[in-house]
Amino acid sequence: WALKAVQRYVSKARDMGLSVGVGGEDASRADDDFLMQVMEVAQMAGADRFRFADTVGIMEPFGVFERISRLHHASDMDIEMHAHDDLGLATANTLAAIRAGATHVNTTVNGLGERAGNAALEEVVMGLQVLYGADCGVDLHRYQELAQLVAVASGRPLPWHKSIVGEGVFTHESGIHVDGLLKDPLNYQGVDPASVGREHRLVLGKHSGTSAVLRCYADIGVTLSREQANHLLPGIRRFAAEHKRSPSVLELETFYASLICESRHVH
Repeated sequence: WALKAVQRYVSKARDMGLSVGVGGEDASRADDDFLMQVMEVAQMAGADRFRFADTVGIMEPFGVFERISRLHHASDMDIEMHAHDDLGLATANTLAAIRAGATHVNTTVNGLGERAGNAALEEVVMGLQVLYGADCGVDLHRYQELAQLVAVASGRPLPWHKSIVGEGVFTHESGIHVDGLLKDPLNYQGVDPASVGREHRLVLGKHSGTSAVLRCYADIGVTLSREQANHLLPGIRRFAAEHKRSPSVLELETFYASLICESRHVH
């Protein structure tokens, strides 16, 4: 019945002048031999593309690669990958499908979608660029604006730790990280923040070191000596541990004013 329905409706759509893709709902739990039959019937009826859907998000990259490779070698049709993120593997599965021969992939801004969502557009694009040197023609330089717009429109705020577009992804607190980053950005940079219209951001916290204190104060127009930074560091770490956040500009200025006042009393 299913094969006859595919043949009938693909032919009908082609007669209407349409380009046709056949979607394989829940393909990840279907029998591969049957999927190949569906693809063969669909292609003979004039379809251009078959969509392999991991509808319930149960696949992993190695299995995706094997199955998409098998379908790719068994058919001349374009293959489209539709991955869900129930196990946190939608992007990995999408990249595996591309490596296996998929020509099209489904993505969404910020990974929105049913349940845990779909493969995130920004993750797939950057994955292709950074891991494989492949440019798929998507310019991400103003992508942060789009990500924020979608977050507001959908009522689903971006998690702080969300890859590529989350506030924390280019934020550095750890002492050794900040020190290395200030010496050479490539020390702690797998993805260039400029490629997505962003930049590294240093914050002061309980893991911060002297270099971070010097830099953060310089950013607010205060030039510290290393000795002054060393004096301020314990208080900043204590503040971050107690309040579970970085001190604000006003609070940093207050710490500095107290230090200067203390120094005058000593002298």
